[in-house]
Amino acid sequence: MGKLKVVKAAYAGACYGVQRALDMTLKAAEAGGSVCTLGPLIHNPGVVAELEERGICVADSVDSIDADGVVIRSHGVVPQVIDDIEQRGFTVIDATCPHVMRAQRAAAKLAKEGRHVLVVGEAGHPEVEGISVHARVAGGQCTIVGSPEDIPSDLSGRVGVVVQTTQSRERFEEVLDALEGLHLDLEVKDTICFATTQRQLSAVELAERVDAMVVIGGRNSSNTTRLFEICAQHCSRAHHIERAEEIDPSWFDGCRVVGVSAGASTPDNQIESVVRYLGEL
Repeated sequence: MGKLKVVKAAYAGACYGVQRALDMTLKAAEAGGSVCTLGPLIHNPGVVAELEERGICVADSVDSIDADGVVIRSHGVVPQVIDDIEQRGFTVIDATCPHVMRAQRAAAKLAKEGRHVLVVGEAGHPEVEGISVHARVAGGQCTIVGSPEDIPSDLSGRVGVVVQTTQSRERFEEVLDALEGLHLDLEVKDTICFATTQRQLSAVELAERVDAMVVIGGRNSSNTTRLFEICAQHCSRAHHIERAEEIDPSWFDGCRVVGVSAGASTPDNQIESVVRYLGEL
């Protein structure tokens, strides 16, 4: 195998919301007092491990909090959780991504209008669960829709749609196409984060012109998983890794050019580590 040419996607890696959450967490820790995050701050095991080395641990639940300050991660939480933390006397550092807050507000508004709210996203994902609860607290009925098959068969009347900020536009449009044929009083709030769309389009453009693709990010990261799936549709030799050490040089036998992209929870230093490693093969 000759020396590989490595090309990084024009837009890749940590988005504004993730970087903001990291910055807020580190600032809180540097200010003194103990700090923990409620759940892993981001879906990136390497970053979570680095934070733990700095003394910033993960609390799996409100009951397990053992720190002065508690960081709410970028995915956000249901409103009752923040109330519970504050009532217990802990300081709340709310690092919920502003784009997620926008989706939460949109869901609540649609619910207050008397609409059945559909949240297009991954069931069980903390962001999706939080958006859903905002709709229900506002008095509305809410259903999580991961694909057109999840649309309730008896859906009728006034319906509102919001979408997980990191959802793929292709999946979102598949659901909207299915809804269009149901003759509903439909109001759609496109709450996909622009950075997500930007990263997906950039990855597709790159995947179509390279011999192989490497997508970096946590395997527990839904946006990284979607990014990898999108790349695999356009490049038959696509690989999802969390760190450079996972790379098998045989993946690139016969390749001249390899592309690199990364999910929204992947910091620059992890991307550069992979780019350097590939450049030395």
